[in-house]
Amino acid sequence: MSSHDGSHKLWGGRFAGGPAPELEAVNRSIGTDLRLWPFDVKLSQAWASALATAGVYSAEEAALVRDGLDRVAARIAAGEQPIASDEDVHTFVDRLLHLEVGGPAGRLQTGRSRNDQVATDTRMWTMDALDRVDVLIRQLQEAILLQAEAQQDAIMPAYTHLQRAQPVSVAHWLLSHFWPLARDRQRVASARAAAAVLPLGSGAIAGSAFPVPREQLRDALGFAAISRNSIDAVGDRDFIAESLFALTMLGTHCSRIAEDLILFGSSEFGFVRYGDAYSTGSSMMPQKRNPDALELARGSGARMLGDLVALVGTLKGLPSGYNKDLQEDKRALFDAVDGMTLLLPAVAGSVATLRFELTRMREAVSGAMMATDLADYLVRRSVSFRDAHGAVGRLVREAEERGVDLSSLPFSSFVAAHSAFEQDVLAELAPERSLSHRDIAGGTGPSSVRRQIADAKQSLL
Repeated sequence: MSSHDGSHKLWGGRFAGGPAPELEAVNRSIGTDLRLWPFDVKLSQAWASALATAGVYSAEEAALVRDGLDRVAARIAAGEQPIASDEDVHTFVDRLLHLEVGGPAGRLQTGRSRNDQVATDTRMWTMDALDRVDVLIRQLQEAILLQAEAQQDAIMPAYTHLQRAQPVSVAHWLLSHFWPLARDRQRVASARAAAAVLPLGSGAIAGSAFPVPREQLRDALGFAAISRNSIDAVGDRDFIAESLFALTMLGTHCSRIAEDLILFGSSEFGFVRYGDAYSTGSSMMPQKRNPDALELARGSGARMLGDLVALVGTLKGLPSGYNKDLQEDKRALFDAVDGMTLLLPAVAGSVATLRFELTRMREAVSGAMMATDLADYLVRRSVSFRDAHGAVGRLVREAEERGVDLSSLPFSSFVAAHSAFEQDVLAELAPERSLSHRDIAGGTGPSSVRRQIADAKQSLL
């Protein structure tokens, strides 16, 4: 199985000399794709069984190869490293298999190509990786949900344009970050389903010339379907693009969680206090408590987006079939998955160890934030919303000119703004009253938030 130059290459017979060192350096991918080895071993074991069904191996030879691959896996797991001539993971596994079983290893490449082999390995790795990512997203959701359950009765300002807008339940704000993560899990599941299509048996581009049972391979390797076109199968990396998009949206949502918490943890807001285990200090300023995990999360969306753009930019210019440009697909995929699997536990821990400064949050709710409630009060008394809006606007301006909160204005000011105001209007300036008006599905009212928490729990089952 060795090539003409004495190395263990899977190609080379038609060349008069070996490749230039510069080509070897750029062409060698094992520094990236070595992590595919468990899947390459499993794939090769399934392929040995398929070759037995196709008559290439006897049952005894297939068993010998499968056992040899178990020993190869044990060697790699124990720390065996590639040598200079192992240009990729497939060559590495094949070389070790030759050392373990000798001659029968030389027939394992029958009917398959590294083109369909790497496509299959990468799909298997992706399915496994997305399963792990899903677990980590769920753990972050659980951390958010636990905090939301504890803060159902607490009130805080909600913001539009980063300006105080209306009062909401703290739980309602927390759950506003739960549901984007639920959508992320749906996207991850969709990307996993896209990956679960078996390309093995497609050969280099035209399909295998041997009657390998692809249904047997599908079931043995945990795929849900079989590719329908060999040309498409070896060049298809849509599943990686879909995975990277799902991870990009996940990174975006982690970034938004982080941005809220970074703001709310600042001295200017003072709404939350970070746990010691998820904070860092300053090398110069002893008083500092820095939310480094959250700041790294805020940067994650850009990193995932960069990986997505790099892959799609590569794919858009490729002709059909396999092209060596696709060697770059795993760099983007591995980087995005590595980044997210490292980041998600730190974000979950940061959320789980937050302490909410409930008094500070409640004090940040001003009477002006109930301006819409005052307008609604008038609408319930048959005043048009346009006129109600104008009347409340005049009250807000008066409070600003006097330098007082809206709740400090005398009742005479309300009557002057609109004759439909009655004494009970002052009750509308309580934030609890504001929340009670919004007990609609998806709103911040107490009953609605309780239902939302129940729905969130159900979504995690």
